[in-house]
Amino acid sequence: MNGPAEQPYVPTAFPISIKGVVLDPQGRALLLKNERQEWELPGGKLEGTETPEERVVAEIQEESGWTAAAGPLLDVWMYEPIPGRRVFIVTYGCTVIDAHKAPVVSHEHKEAGLFHRDEVPGLVMPQGYKDSVARWYELWDRV
Repeated sequence: MNGPAEQPYVPTAFPISIKGVVLDPQGRALLLKNERQEWELPGGKLEGTETPEERVVAEIQEESGWTAAAGPLLDVWMYEPIPGRRVFIVTYGCTVIDAHKAPVVSHEHKEAGLFHRDEVPGLVMPQGYKDSVARWYELWDRV
């Protein structure tokens, strides 16, 4: 009995972007302005054999000049920055180790900013990032 030829299963693939919610010693969140004029968390695409924690620490260094330590996993969510392009976002709470200097602006961003907790909800940025920032503040308050 011959039925229709079965097509091999091809899983849907999405880029995985590892982002860090970095708070400086004054409790301000580090955010970077992208080419879409939105604020975003420092981070980048997971590649190779590195761990997500290694990627987020490297991206924070590359994009801000700060050395940070990755802390707890905060959130995972799907983001569609432009129609038809979906990215799987993973966020970690991070602690900055050398915040004695202002963050630098890398070639990937237009601006770097440090924002207090009450400023973040009013910023132009995806809700998923706002939720991750709020979650890190909640955990940070408990320490």
